[in-house]
Amino acid sequence: MSYIDNEILERLIGTMVEGFARIEKKLDQMNRLKECMNGDRLLDNVDLAELLGVSQRTLARYRQEGKIKYYSVVISGGYQ
Repeated sequence: MSYIDNEILERLIGTMVEGFARIEKKLDQMNRLKECMNGDRLLDNVDLAELLGVSQRTLARYRQEGKIKYYSVVISGGYQ
């Protein structure tokens, strides 16, 4: 039977915890839909780029060219 050194085990657990934190953050980003007037929902840049399969820079170009509508929303608590 082989044993794992405590230091190696702690690093492994730390890596797993970091991985779960990254997954949680990504899920939060994907679920961040904001209520808007008339039941419409707003998507942030990350979600919209993923939905359209384009980069965030391409979204910026679409906005500049008037191809998509956009709104700037500031929510108290540091989230946008």
